[in-house]
Amino acid sequence: MKIYIRATANISAQDTYGKVPFLTKAVEYTGTLLKVIEPDYKNIIDPKMIRRMSRIIRMGVAAASECLREAGIKEPGAIITGTAYGCLEDTDVFLKEIIEQKEEMLSPTSFIQSTHNTVGAQIALVTKCHQYNNTFVHRGFSFESALLDAILLLKENEATNVLVGSIDEVSELSYAVLNRFGMFKSMPVSNLELFSSNTKGTIAGEGAAFFLLTSQSTENDLAQLDAVATFYKPKDIGEIEDHITRFLASQPVSIDEIDLIITGKNGDIKNDSMYDRLSGSLLENKEIINYKQLCGEYPTSASFALWLAANIIKTGVVPAATGYEGSLKNKIKNVLIYNNYQNIYHSLFLVSSC
Repeated sequence: MKIYIRATANISAQDTYGKVPFLTKAVEYTGTLLKVIEPDYKNIIDPKMIRRMSRIIRMGVAAASECLREAGIKEPGAIITGTAYGCLEDTDVFLKEIIEQKEEMLSPTSFIQSTHNTVGAQIALVTKCHQYNNTFVHRGFSFESALLDAILLLKENEATNVLVGSIDEVSELSYAVLNRFGMFKSMPVSNLELFSSNTKGTIAGEGAAFFLLTSQSTENDLAQLDAVATFYKPKDIGEIEDHITRFLASQPVSIDEIDLIITGKNGDIKNDSMYDRLSGSLLENKEIINYKQLCGEYPTSASFALWLAANIIKTGVVPAATGYEGSLKNKIKNVLIYNNYQNIYHSLFLVSSC
């Protein structure tokens, strides 16, 4: 059974939400943190509901609503979300109240809204969807797990379409904690010059991206999702090459038929050395672009890459902001995405034209 991407929506640090030009001009930031460009929620969500929603819930509901609007569907057959951190700002508030009020007279609101499945539940309330609803909290595999669950539902004919997406935010506290582990740059850097810094660390990011997957094709589909695979803590570059080779061998496409490769380079000199070695071996002479200079690094950033791949295939345009140098001459039919998070969680996606 083939799986089609009917529609998608993306809230990121770039101008990607709604009917806007496809990354014609990248937004530049100087610092070590990329925050999303939030839309005007009053035009998307009932104002009475907005007051009770935290920032990440607004992001998730807005992205999901836009995705369904693009697909022309009011109620999805299932809702599946993936998040590594969940509602961080509500969690921060609740933990601070515990300390400040010495565990007495705590407001339950922040606790209720801090649970990881809050976004999926709010989407169900807005769309009045009483079907299958699940949230995966698998760290760097959260989005990939949600996608695999959606594919299984479609292949088992449990649903004809599935709304699947990822949501992660960065808060002041979470940034400070991760920064202590040396994840981010020690000095401000331009996101558009991220890969020329040659220093340790990356830039933090956040985002919400949703996709309407279906088993029934139409002329409006963006692309076809052929396969998704994950692997954990490879011991060396040889094992990574082996996983990529076996992944492609399981599909009716060879490495020579891949028109474009999207990698998860993030500007960390240690992390990126592995991608550089691949580009000189297994992926040699292939057209390679990157995406984390546009959205930053976070556990579910692979959803941005999938959004990027689907739109590249649909429009036939590869944005210059991705590092594309314009050497492709033929129509892009097959796109391979290879990403890793902290060199622990590795994932592969194969996306093709319909």
